[in-house]
Amino acid sequence: MFTDLEFDKVCRELEHPYLPESEGWEFFVESHDVTIYRQYNKVSGLYQYKIFGELKDVNPDVCAQVYMDTEYRKIWDTYVNDLREIEEGINKGIYWQINFPFMMSNRDYVYMRELREVDMDSKHIYCVLAKSANFNCCPEIPGVIRVDDYFQSSALTSNGAGGTKAFMHYYDNPKGMIPTWLINWGAKTGVPQFLTQMQSACRGYPDYLRTKQQS
Repeated sequence: MFTDLEFDKVCRELEHPYLPESEGWEFFVESHDVTIYRQYNKVSGLYQYKIFGELKDVNPDVCAQVYMDTEYRKIWDTYVNDLREIEEGINKGIYWQINFPFMMSNRDYVYMRELREVDMDSKHIYCVLAKSANFNCCPEIPGVIRVDDYFQSSALTSNGAGGTKAFMHYYDNPKGMIPTWLINWGAKTGVPQFLTQMQSACRGYPDYLRTKQQS
């Protein structure tokens, strides 16, 4: 699905960020233990982002489990309208629909996703790669805009103090006429808010698993 080289590159960026100004990377915002950089895409007129942050009281193995658990995310992520694993032949993927603000069409994504555990420079890293893919079992839905230009890579490792050091590289083209204020909110506020939500979800994960086993 993804190559060893792709995983290796993401893991190295966690420890050694590659953000050359000559390629257009610029500091964007810092908030709540999260620092975000961005790079302008001349073709789409949008930005891609690299995010560095910490989840101070959650172990990386729990973060990785929560990140991959689609059923649990439907509980803690209020923007999820629909989220499920899909399968077509030997190919496995994810269908994900996001609630957009009133008077705007929801967006949905169909993508491949893979988690690998990598040992590098005395670090144990959980690395997740995702990118848009075509699955005939998930045709477009009337009234929902399909995002077909999307990729995301994430890497998680111990921060050495009982928490998690995190890296994310993210880009998508949501199409349509989306107000600038919403795009700015998503990058400046939405990402740190998501990490805060995820940290809370990680704390509650053991209780969720116990409840699930008992039901």
